[in-house]
Amino acid sequence: MISVYKLKPKFQQLLTPILLFFNKNKITANQITISSIVLSVIIGLLFWNADSSRWFFLSLPMGLLIRMALNALDGMMARKFNQTSKLGEVLNETGDIISDVIIFFPLLKFQPESLYLIAAFMILSVINEFAGLIGKVVGEERRYEGPMGKSDRALVLGIYGLLLFFGVSITDYSAYIFGILILLLMTSTYTRLKKSLHEA
Repeated sequence: MISVYKLKPKFQQLLTPILLFFNKNKITANQITISSIVLSVIIGLLFWNADSSRWFFLSLPMGLLIRMALNALDGMMARKFNQTSKLGEVLNETGDIISDVIIFFPLLKFQPESLYLIAAFMILSVINEFAGLIGKVVGEERRYEGPMGKSDRALVLGIYGLLLFFGVSITDYSAYIFGILILLLMTSTYTRLKKSLHEA
């Protein structure tokens, strides 16, 4: 399945100088993870208040790109410099789920015409992450398959933020858009569960 996640190796290569800088300055993987969660809260707050200033919509593309970088860096730091831990894994997984809910929640405010579809999208996003975790429980590894994984959802929301910043409304099409996103999420979840069971 097509997914932004497949670009991760190239993205990690670009982040290597930052990784080495962080390690040189004694910044740990868990600190990076916590920073990502704090950043997500800030993004969510700015997004919620974007009706007072359209510049806040830029927190989505810019903030989510930084969050993706931090999410990649904490894993790189843990693996390369032997900082893997149970606490780190818990922080990473729960942090991702909590962060997604916080960042996506303002959609309910800005697209009230698709309230139920957005709620379904948020719930399915959480289920999708649990489906990825199940791969580690019953199989050999955590699953990250798309077509609507965490990175893909970040890309979609980043584009959404840019559209609203430039004054483009999706109100007339939001039901179709979120309907398609829900179908993609269901496909992603099914793919993850199927591959997990296959490995088991």
